[in-house]
Amino acid sequence: MAELGAHITAASAGDDRPSIFEAVAQDSLMAAVKPALQHLVKVLAESNPGRYGFLWQWFDEIYVLLDVLLQQHYLARCSASFSENFYSLKRIPMGDCRQQPLATAGLPKRQHWKSLLLLVLVPYLKGKLEKLVSTLREEDEYSIHPPSSSWKRFYRAFLAAYPFVNMTWEGWFLIQQLCYILGKAQHHSPMLRLAGVRLVRLTAEDILALEKKLGGASSHPAPSIKSRVQSAVRKALGTIAFSLSTGLSVSVFFLQFLDWWYSSENQETIKSLTALPTPPPPVHLDHSSTLLPKLKTVCPLCHKTRVNATALSTSGFVFCYRCAYSYVKAHQRCPITGYATELQHLVKLYSPES
Repeated sequence: MAELGAHITAASAGDDRPSIFEAVAQDSLMAAVKPALQHLVKVLAESNPGRYGFLWQWFDEIYVLLDVLLQQHYLARCSASFSENFYSLKRIPMGDCRQQPLATAGLPKRQHWKSLLLLVLVPYLKGKLEKLVSTLREEDEYSIHPPSSSWKRFYRAFLAAYPFVNMTWEGWFLIQQLCYILGKAQHHSPMLRLAGVRLVRLTAEDILALEKKLGGASSHPAPSIKSRVQSAVRKALGTIAFSLSTGLSVSVFFLQFLDWWYSSENQETIKSLTALPTPPPPVHLDHSSTLLPKLKTVCPLCHKTRVNATALSTSGFVFCYRCAYSYVKAHQRCPITGYATELQHLVKLYSPES
């Protein structure tokens, strides 16, 4: 009976702990937002490369800057990330504290900055690493680097080791989630453990305190210009964050649908559903441009006879493979039309003679 009573007491004390479904759902929320925004920026860049092309080229950096502002606002105001606050969760410091601090109290500075770095920097670096691995695999497959290059062995060793490193990383998260389900861990994610915090549900006192703080923010006028500027910036960030939060409550399903629709696994289905006749050449091009050589066998970039002829599927123009690869990798657009282009849009051409 004593053991049963202790178990019931422990279970009631752990009622504030979110379920694994809530924890995983808030993790996947931001993962669904980024692909949808990326597709929106891609559509803008393709519609007007001159005006919006830089958004596509620097999308990762612009997104991480906006993510920093958003997560900083919610961590300072609600002791939670944007997605955690969306699911009515908050972060509290690790420790055996009987009385939890209110969400409006904020996290200690150490846990606050650790949380911000792990929320923003780790996904950014992981995305960059995945893009680097994809690029190196393409370069290794098409022998972009000469065989005598001193970096060749390093590239191949890195590519050979990356799958095992990635498997270890994903396995770490899986084991942590299993321990959380079995009640052996207080965190469902290693990132929370590294930040020194754990997730709990918002209480009624937290909700009242957040509403009071939001309502009282505008009741006291700022006494100085500096305070007014800071208040205006906070109010603008709060408005943006509130708009995102309320908008996402309606459009989460739509964002996840876009994520599925434009996923790599669904590309073949998309091609079969959206197959259209080949469009005519761009009508806005000036055919007297110096970029377009008179001879059809000459590359528009190096102005020499083409080697390993490669077409860009976004525009249809043909270049040397090495020229097209280097230009698209550096500028992410077609050198003739300016259309947004990625390395996956390079299509090698094979003549009957070869």
